[in-house]
Amino acid sequence: MFVGGTQKEAVLEKDRNTPAEKVNVFLGSSGDHGQLSPAASYPFSMLSIGPQTYPTTHMGYDHLAKQFLGFTHNRFEGVGCLGSGGNILVKPFLGDKPDASELIKAEESAGPGYYNVGFSNQIKAAVTVYKNNGLHRYQFPAGKKGIYIDLSHVFVGRFVAEEHTATGNTVSGWIDAQTTCSAGTYRLYYAMQFRQPVSLEALNKHELIAWLDSDVQEAALEVAFSSVDVAYARAALASETLEEMSRKSASDWNQLLGRIQVKGNPEREELFYSLLYRTVQSPYVVSEEDGKYRAIDGSLQTSKNTVYNGWAIWDNYKTQLPLLSFAYPEKFQDIASSIANLYPYGKKDFATAHEPSNTVRTEHALVVLLDAHRKGYKIDFPSILDSLQAEVNRLDYTTPDKALESSYDAWALSQILKELKQDKLSEKYKQKALEYKNYWEKDFKDLTRDDVNRMSARGMYQGTIWQYRWSVPFDVEGLIELTGGEKAFLNQLDTFFNNDYHNRANEPDLQVPLLYNATSEPWKSQALMHQLAVDTVVQHYFNDNSRGIGSYIGVIYKNQPDAYIRTMDDDAGAMSAWFVLTALGIQPACVGWPVYYLNAPLFESAEIKWLNGKKFEIRVENYADKHSYIRQVTLNGVKLERNWLTHEEIMAGGELVITASDTPDKSWGIQNQFVPSLNIRK
Repeated sequence: MFVGGTQKEAVLEKDRNTPAEKVNVFLGSSGDHGQLSPAASYPFSMLSIGPQTYPTTHMGYDHLAKQFLGFTHNRFEGVGCLGSGGNILVKPFLGDKPDASELIKAEESAGPGYYNVGFSNQIKAAVTVYKNNGLHRYQFPAGKKGIYIDLSHVFVGRFVAEEHTATGNTVSGWIDAQTTCSAGTYRLYYAMQFRQPVSLEALNKHELIAWLDSDVQEAALEVAFSSVDVAYARAALASETLEEMSRKSASDWNQLLGRIQVKGNPEREELFYSLLYRTVQSPYVVSEEDGKYRAIDGSLQTSKNTVYNGWAIWDNYKTQLPLLSFAYPEKFQDIASSIANLYPYGKKDFATAHEPSNTVRTEHALVVLLDAHRKGYKIDFPSILDSLQAEVNRLDYTTPDKALESSYDAWALSQILKELKQDKLSEKYKQKALEYKNYWEKDFKDLTRDDVNRMSARGMYQGTIWQYRWSVPFDVEGLIELTGGEKAFLNQLDTFFNNDYHNRANEPDLQVPLLYNATSEPWKSQALMHQLAVDTVVQHYFNDNSRGIGSYIGVIYKNQPDAYIRTMDDDAGAMSAWFVLTALGIQPACVGWPVYYLNAPLFESAEIKWLNGKKFEIRVENYADKHSYIRQVTLNGVKLERNWLTHEEIMAGGELVITASDTPDKSWGIQNQFVPSLNIRK
C-alpha cells in the first residue's frame, strides 16, 4: 500500500512482497507528468472510481491538490486531450447543502483496486472496484449529512445526455458522453444502490441528493456498470463488504501482475510493477458473462468470446499490445478478435457514434491484426477483407507524417493478402506501400531546410521532420538505401541522438532507438535502451512547439507523482509498456513481424509463467547496473549470434541467458540480422 500526503511524494507504508503491494498508483498523478490517477480499478475493467480534485486536470485528480469535489467513475488513463471519462460525480457532505461543505484532503492511501482518503472535516471515504462492480463507503461525524450525485458530470464538459430512475434507495439509468478528444459518443448503463435508507431529493434534471439520517455514521453506495442495459447493471450489484471486494480485487491484480516475476533492485521492482499495472488498465471488457455486448453501431450482440473495447491503437500498438500478446495470450486472442470485430460495424480511425465504452482511436489496427496472425492468433480475415481494403483505400497521405503512417497500413494489408494467397491484390498494395519512397524523398531526405526541427512543420501531427523520417518500420532496408547506404544511415542516426532530437515525451519516434539493430552497430541500440530507461537524458520540450524554452535533464522513468517528463502522456500504457519490455530485454523489431530485438535486461532475472504451465526464464550473467551491453546470448543452452528472438521461441518456453558487459562487443549481433524489408519472404 502507498500513502501520500497533500504536498509530498507517495511514501511506503509497509514492506511489500506481492506484485500488487509493490505498485505505486500515485505514479504520474501530479501535473502534466503522465496524466494518470490513483483511481480504484480492476484489470481491463470499464469501471474505475477515482477522486475528483480542484484543480481538475486530465484525470480529474492532481496529487498536490487539497480540495476534493468528490468521486467520479470511468476514466481513460494517460491519453491527453483534456481527459476522458469522469462520469457521475458523488460527493459526501455535511450540513444543509453540498456547496457549504468543503472536502480538504488530510491523508490518503491507495493500491490496485482501492482508494482511501480522510478529510479535515472528519469525513472519511473509501472506494473499491471488482470487475464492473464498485463500492463507495463514507464515514461521517455527527450532524446533518447527505450524498450529492451529479449524473451529468464528465470531464471537460463532454456530457451529451442521460436518463435515470430514482426510487427508494436506488438510482439507475444510462449516460451518453463524448469519447476522448470528443471524436464520438459512448453509452454507459449503470445502477447505484445505497445500503441504508436514504431520502432522495431531485435538485434538477440531472442532480440529486441522498439525505441520510443525522445519526448515521457510515453510508455505503454500490455501483455497477454495463454496456448492455440497466438490467445487467442491477444484477451485477455486489453484496460484499468493502474489505471483501478489495481483497478479491487485490488477489486478481496479484495473479495478473505476477505473471511476470522480476528479481533485482527492490526500488526498480516497484517501478516495474507500477508500470506493468498501467499497461493492463485497457482495453476494457464490455461483454457480460453470457456473451451479450453492444457493438459500435449500438446493436445488441452475443459472442462466445470475451469482447473488448476502449482502444488507443495509434499510440500503444508499438509496445502495449505486443507485450499483451506474449504475456497474456489467453486474453490477447479475445483482444485481437475484438479489434477484427470492429470492422463489420463501421470502424473508424477515431470513435463512432455508438461506442459501448470510452475509447480513443484505432489507426494501425491492420498492423495489429497482421502481428496477431503471425503470432498464431486466429483472425477471420476473409469475413472482413472488404472492410480492410476500404480502410486502406481511404487512407490519408496529405501530410508527410500521414504519408509514412498510411504506407505502414498499406504494407500490412499487402501482407495479409499474401497470407490469404491473393498474390495479385497483395502486389497491388505492396506497390501502394512502396510509394512511401516518393514522399520520403520529397519531405524527409533534405535535412538542411530550416523547419526540420520544428514541431508540426508542414502540417504534421506532434512531431518534427527529424522524428517522423524514421517511420518506415516495415522497410528499414529501403530506408537505409534512401539515406544513401548504411554509413550515411548510421551517421544520420548518430546525429539524431547525439543532438537530442529524439522526443521521449511522445510516440512518433518511439521505435527509433532500435534501428541500430538493423545495422553493423547493434551495440548502440543496447546502450540507448539502457540510457533511456534508467539513466540521465537530455530532453528538449518538443511538445511546446519549440526548442527554445529550455530542456529537461534527468531520469525519465521515476516512481513518484511527477513521473515522466512534463507534457509526457502515458497513452494507455504505451510508455509504461516500453519500460516493461526494455526491463525484460526484448522489444518488437517491427509490429507485423513476430520478432523481438534483444537488449541487456534491467534485472538479474525475470520469468514469464503462463497458465498452461510453461515458463520463459531470462537470466543475466555478469549483471551490474552499468552493464548495458550484450557479450553473449544462449537460448536453452545453445549459443546465439543473432540479436533477436521469435515470438514462437518465447512462447515455447525455456531459458534465455544474456551475458552483460560494461563495454560493447562490436562483433556480437551482426550475423544473421533481422532487417525489416518489403522483400522478406516468410
